[in-house]
Amino acid sequence: MGVSGSGKSTIGETLAGRLGWRFEDGDRFHPASNVAKMSAGQPLTDDDRRPWLQAIADEIDRVCKAGQRLVVACSALKRAYREILLHGRNDVRIVFLDGTEALIASRLAQRKGHFMPPGLLASQFQTLEPPGPSERPITVSIDATVEATVDAIIRQLKPVAP
Repeated sequence: MGVSGSGKSTIGETLAGRLGWRFEDGDRFHPASNVAKMSAGQPLTDDDRRPWLQAIADEIDRVCKAGQRLVVACSALKRAYREILLHGRNDVRIVFLDGTEALIASRLAQRKGHFMPPGLLASQFQTLEPPGPSERPITVSIDATVEATVDAIIRQLKPVAP
């Protein structure tokens, strides 16, 4: 989880590859109306996000029920969003990709072909509620290389009881 440009897809794909798990980009679960809204530079509302988050939660449930493993890249900026995704599951972990607005803005300025315009970054930071201790997050700084960031996640990733 993290704001747009924090490296969720890149870190998530690399982490999934290292663990031998499947990777899904949460963006693919957005309805077309959300993509159009963000492409137009309009931030999503909680009502816009709810069906998107529920679709991701349903996929997490399906994969876990099948005994498989999955890494999902998803902004999950608010605690309420993470509660939809996890809905009491203790076998799913949140990884928070933490970075400064300046660092992420510089990365967004270099990104091409993504529907999320850099102008919405400030609204993402305004919305962001970093996960608290009760959420058992794995928090890593994104000011290192992809490999070093994934190494930090793996060091903190511990098996959880089903």
